Amino acid sequence: MPFRWTPALALLLLGIGTRAHAIEVCDAPPRFGLSQTAVAIVRTACEEHRQWMRPFIDRQGRLASLRVTEAESGNLADHGLVPWQRVASYWRESGTLSQVAGEPGAASCWASPGNRFTDNDCRAFLIDTPWSAAFVSWVMTRAGVPGFTRSPRHIDYIRAAFLDGASGGPYRFTDPATEKPAPGDLLCFIRNRRQVMGFAGLNAALAARAGVPNESHCDIVVAANVGGDRTLHLIGGNVLNAVTMRQLDLDRSGHVVLPLPRVTGEDGADTSGPGVECTPAQPDQCNFNRQDWAVLLKLQATDPVPATPAPPPALDAQSMPALPPAPQAPGQGPANGAAPAPALPGGAPAPPLKTGE
Repeated sequence: MPFRWTPALALLLLGIGTRAHAIEVCDAPPRFGLSQTAVAIVRTACEEHRQWMRPFIDRQGRLASLRVTEAESGNLADHGLVPWQRVASYWRESGTLSQVAGEPGAASCWASPGNRFTDNDCRAFLIDTPWSAAFVSWVMTRAGVPGFTRSPRHIDYIRAAFLDGASGGPYRFTDPATEKPAPGDLLCFIRNRRQVMGFAGLNAALAARAGVPNESHCDIVVAANVGGDRTLHLIGGNVLNAVTMRQLDLDRSGHVVLPLPRVTGEDGADTSGPGVECTPAQPDQCNFNRQDWAVLLKLQATDPVPATPAPPPALDAQSMPALPPAPQAPGQGPANGAAPAPALPGGAPAPPLKTGE
């Protein structure tokens, strides 16, 4: 029987070829022209995303994959790395753990794993305390970004970009509606406000030093328009309790298409009004990408990065925060010499960390 080329066969072969040539953006070689700093940021964020088994939110704002979360004691992609211990390392190695020393359980995250009391105390801290800014700070530390403001609060390095970006800081404060995102940039939104703030509102608040929001979140841009797909790929920590990728649309000119923000109250509840809430009966209203995207921090640090990131400084007995005392049996008083709650350098207690950073 002679071979016949049919349209159906052509479509089938085309589909096979497309799937065969699909590539993960984190596996693609660095884009030509990127600075060493940008390449280091992207590689560091992408490697952590791989460790967390590549969860992602698609362009429609739906969670498409999630295999492991922050509090679990199983393994990440590389066996031997435990999720909750990995999150604790983000805090320690970024230098942000000492900034939240007053938070319950934080001191226990300095201890080596294996003690049930300190393990459980540390895990409770990791669950209760937002770690997305600690993750960004860890990535910047590992990537060797010069001058980055490492903080457990996103708003601190957003403010630093606003104040210092024009004078040589690593990031420049820009409007995401007018600037094009590129690998190494940070795209940030404001959380839990009853009114949308946007770029104009955040810019005005920072300029006036009044009404600056406490709660925000930033994702790291790792790829933009790869192969002409008109998709922005970002990676963030503590996004649905994991290191998660997010996909957003780009327009033809390369600007991000920002989804319509959803307004929420202080408790995170949707206050958009009746008929527009995300519910099982209204799945079209459910979109994790609908946020109050307010600022694009443009990377402008181009200094060479170290070949191997320097390890965190060793802790001695004086600099290491004291661990909380072990629990006492009923009827016993506190153990003699129990250490007080750790304080920041200079004796000042750490300020409380706002939920959601």
